[in-house]
Parts: sequence; C-alpha cells; structure tokens
Amino acid sequence: MLVDFHTHTTASDGALAPATLIERARAAGLAELAITDHDTLAGYRAAVPLAGELVLHAGVELSCQWSGATIHVVGLGVAVDDPTLVTGLATLGAARQARARTIAERLASRGFPGALEGARAIAGNSQLGRPHFARWLVQAGHLADEATAFKRYLGRNKPGDVKAFWPALAEVTGWITAAGGIAVLAHPLHYKFTRMKLRRLLTDFARAGGGALEVVSGRQAPGLAGGLAQLAADFDLAVSVGSDFHADSTHGPRLGVPSAPFAGQPNVWSRLAAPAGPREATAP
Repeated sequence: MLVDFHTHTTASDGALAPATLIERARAAGLAELAITDHDTLAGYRAAVPLAGELVLHAGVELSCQWSGATIHVVGLGVAVDDPTLVTGLATLGAARQARARTIAERLASRGFPGALEGARAIAGNSQLGRPHFARWLVQAGHLADEATAFKRYLGRNKPGDVKAFWPALAEVTGWITAAGGIAVLAHPLHYKFTRMKLRRLLTDFARAGGGALEVVSGRQAPGLAGGLAQLAADFDLAVSVGSDFHADSTHGPRLGVPSAPFAGQPNVWSRLAAPAGPREATAP
C-alpha cells in the first residue's frame, strides 16, 4: 500500500494547488494522504471535497524551537476546529509575520530593499516563508536561482535563518494532542544532530506527548529507515512515512511511500484507522 503523511500545497510553500495534489495522489495509486502545510490547515480544507475514494487525513506541519534549533512537528488526524489548535495556528501566523519583517530587515542591510513587500506579493494567501523571499530575490534579478538564495542568505545559520519567534517544542506538541491528533517528529535527519543530541530531542518529544517518528522523509539514502525505525521503537513511538513533497523536481521526492516494510511495527496509518478519537478523515 502506498501512503504519504507529509505533503505541501500552495497554501504554504508547495507548488501544486490542493486539487492538483489530490489528482497526483490518485494517479500515483496512493491509498492514504495527509496534506501537512506549514502552520495552516487551509490546504487540507480545500482538498476535502475533492478527495473522493482517497483517504485524506487532516494534517499540519508546525514550527517550534528546541535547544536553539528550529524543529518541525507534523500533526496528523487533528480536529481542525479544536480551539487550542486554532489559537496555536493564529500564534504561529503572527510569528511568521514577525519573522518575515526581521528577514526583510536583514536582507535590506545587505543591499536588498523591498524584500517584505516582494515576498508578500509572491506568497499571496499562502503562509509567508523563506521560499517566498528566495523567489523574490531571483525574480528581482538579485540572484540566479533559489538554491543560491538559501546558500547565501536564507539557509541554516545564514542571515534569514530566524528562529526566535517560534514557540517551544512541548507547547506545539500539546496543541496537536489537545486536538486529538498524533504528533510526529518530522524529518529527524534534517537537523543534522549527533546521535546523542537526537536521542535527547526524542526524549523531550516523547515526554511532551509526541506519538511518532518520521522514518522515511523525502528521497533519503537507502538503509536509513531501518535505523530510524529502531530509534522509534526505543522511544515507544509509532513510525510515520512521507515524501515531504513540495514540487516536481528531477532530484526531489515523488508522492507515495510503501507502507509494507513497517507493517509489523506500531504505525500512524493503523492508529489513524482506529475508530476512537477525532481522527477520521471527514470534512470539517
């Protein structure tokens, strides 16, 4: 069975509209899909009437802080109108706007004025993020491509890597569990932590109510999933898998991940299928 519990649409920083993503998922033969846009449920809400036979789960990818690093936690099967989650999303939306102003100020100090207005125009109704600044830098003729924008100005430890506005890991995890969802630590290898630091993160995550670890994320190297699945078992976490799909790319991930290799281990698709709790994939 092909599933995908980590995808993005134009509601955040993805390239495909929710309707197009649904069409792609059907064409790829997916049985289950979660739309997990950054800090917004708008993509999921737009896709609900279009899902048809495809099992669509409510999802969101939330930004937070832990030990000075930006961490992403995916919420799966959340009750979309839960007041705690709704308030949390509003908090993150305000944090994104504050962060965007700081990014723009830092870019202006390096000779790129007008970044905030330009990025907002590109983002439109989408959640404003660094990819929109990268796109503006290219469209304004300042840089040749978006990869260069991240390498020089927006990537890890660069001027546009602003972390201070995000809430704590435990707080964000609490929003998801309050909404009846499964909190999933997203792309754990993305943070480039030592094994000891990653285990400290998982200790804190599990204590905060975290329920799963993403053991497949994007186009990762073969052999890594097994080690991550064992790590999930060590911390009594279920496994989750996702493409982290944003856009069509020659070297990027494709939609859909086989679930069979992890069927014998506690996993999010089994928990999402359970009748108890507000995790059924229905319209809000």
